[in-house]
Amino acid sequence: MSVFPVKESDGGEWISVSDLMSGLMLVFLMIAVFFMLQVQDTAVLYDDLRSGLYEALQDEFSDDLKYWNAEIDSTTLSVRFMEPEIFFKAGKSTLREPFKVILTDFFPRYIGVLIGDGYRDHIEEVRIEGHTSSEWEESSDPLQAYLGNMVLSQGRTFEVLSYVAGLSGVWDPWLKERLTANGLSSSRLVLNNGVETRTASRRVEFRVRTDAEEQIARIRSMGR
Repeated sequence: MSVFPVKESDGGEWISVSDLMSGLMLVFLMIAVFFMLQVQDTAVLYDDLRSGLYEALQDEFSDDLKYWNAEIDSTTLSVRFMEPEIFFKAGKSTLREPFKVILTDFFPRYIGVLIGDGYRDHIEEVRIEGHTSSEWEESSDPLQAYLGNMVLSQGRTFEVLSYVAGLSGVWDPWLKERLTANGLSSSRLVLNNGVETRTASRRVEFRVRTDAEEQIARIRSMGR
């Protein structure tokens, strides 16, 4: 049997290479299990956070969603407004008055939920997303339509951000670090049996991004 030339201090026995390697493998296994449990705990924390936020948003807005023609996605935690006729005029980015009324009611309450019950320290971003259909001028090719809708959706989300940020009592350092406007053009169409639903594709969403992904990445990098 091959041996590793290290002698124990209290006797004349030699440590074999196989015994040494077995010990090292056990140590590495214990480290791997530790980091796997850390990732698992973070995933459970994220699921609890997502479930809690979803329930809190439902409790806050359940009486308003039908009136606003809105819904809350339990997976993405997105509050989705789906009545494009009241958002903006066709091809324009200026907010219409009916949507201003909804935003004035919705946004302060929305932020109130996000900063409550221990959620605020886990929220990395509050995203305002603008989505369009693929429709553009009839003479446009698909690329020109996409680019035109990108400019339009970015202008619209900026207008929404400007309006909600200016509401009384809303703007503070916490929101400044997190609130973003994201125009996504027609990149995320709503499809029905593979066919675009243009009206449903034209929507405004408020979505939160938590720190779960960053925590999992940090734990994994520590284990490398």
